[in-house]
Amino acid sequence: MDTAVQAWLISKLGTATDLTNLAARYTRLGSARAVALEVLNERLADLRAQVATVGVSGVVNVSFTENIKAYEREIALLESGASPAPDDPTVPDDDLTDTQLGMFYLVERPRR
Repeated sequence: MDTAVQAWLISKLGTATDLTNLAARYTRLGSARAVALEVLNERLADLRAQVATVGVSGVVNVSFTENIKAYEREIALLESGASPAPDDPTVPDDDLTDTQLGMFYLVERPRR
């Protein structure tokens, strides 16, 4: 794992993430995107296993539902490839899978 991949993972997972754990996962999984997805899915599973809302009437209310939604959004972005990782394979310039080239003809309409 090089410094660019490590910096990208820290930007996605936070500075409190254990770097030796990330390096071991990167060695096992082979890509930064897979590491980030695995860590975020584990964190999401931990949040879902807990009570989402705790409240004491008139004293305090704590809710983790927005945290759960934030993890779900980040996972969806990573799965869609919206945030490119430094070790993602590059797409050749001549590959036209995302863009379509076409032609259209202008034809004169008959007059009335």
